[in-house]
Amino acid sequence: MKTAKISIGITIMLLLLSGVEVHAQLGGLFEKAKEKASKAIEKKVDKNTVSTKPKAIISSGNSNIVIGDSAMLTEDFSAFETGATATSFKTNGVAGIVTINGQKGKWMDIKDKAIYKFSRQLNYPKQFTLSFDIIAIADQIKDIAPMSFGFASDNSVRQHESNIGTYVQLHYYDTDQVNIGSNKPEKFVGTTFDLAPWLDRPLHVVLSVNGEQMAVYLNNIKLADTVLFSPGAAKNFYISAPWQYDNGAKVLVSNFQVAGFKK
Repeated sequence: MKTAKISIGITIMLLLLSGVEVHAQLGGLFEKAKEKASKAIEKKVDKNTVSTKPKAIISSGNSNIVIGDSAMLTEDFSAFETGATATSFKTNGVAGIVTINGQKGKWMDIKDKAIYKFSRQLNYPKQFTLSFDIIAIADQIKDIAPMSFGFASDNSVRQHESNIGTYVQLHYYDTDQVNIGSNKPEKFVGTTFDLAPWLDRPLHVVLSVNGEQMAVYLNNIKLADTVLFSPGAAKNFYISAPWQYDNGAKVLVSNFQVAGFKK
C-alpha cells in the first residue's frame, strides 16, 4: 500500500514536470514568434522611413543666367608664367600669378590694401555680363577683411578705395553679409550669402548689366537685380582687396569673361 502511494506520487510529479516543460516550450515558441513579428514591423517602419526621408539640400543655385555671346575680354592667366606679373591688370600693389594645389589653372594673388582694374579700358555695350571666380584661402573665414568689386567712374589705381561707384562687398569676417549698392544713384541692398563654405574653392561671380540695371549672382544664386547706374554712367571694373589678412589668409581671382550680346 505504501509502495503504491509512492508510485502514484512519483507519477503525479512527472506529469507536473512534463506540463511545466511543455508550458515553457510553448512560452518560448510564443516569445520567438512575437520577436519575429516585432522585427518584421520594425523593418517595415524603417523601410517607410527611408522612403520618406528628405533629399540632401544642394548648395548651388538654380537661377537662369543668360551669359553674353559676344566675347570682349577673356583672362585666365594661362599666358603668364607662375610668379610673373599679370600685365592685363594694373594696380597700386602687386599682381602676381600663382597656382594652387588641388585647383586647376592660374590665379592672380590679390594683395591687401590694393586696388585692381583692367589695363585696357573697355567700351561696355548697353547689355553685357562680367564673370570671374574667387578663391578665399584661410584657416577661418574671419581671417579675411571685406573685399569689394564693381564699376568705378574712372580707371585710376592711385590708391586703395572700396565701395566706389557701383559695388558688391563681401563681408568675409561677418561670414554671410553681402552689401550691394551704388553712389549714383544712391542705393543700398543688404543681403546674406554664406561665405564660409567657399573657403579654398572657387566662388563664381556673375554681374549682368542691362542699361541702368544690374543683377548680381554668387554661385548661380541671384542676390539683387535693381537700378545701380545713373544714365550714361562710365563703367570701369575694379577689385578692391581686403584691407587686412590674418594668419596667412589670401584671396585669388581668375577666369574673367566679359561678353556682350549679339543683336
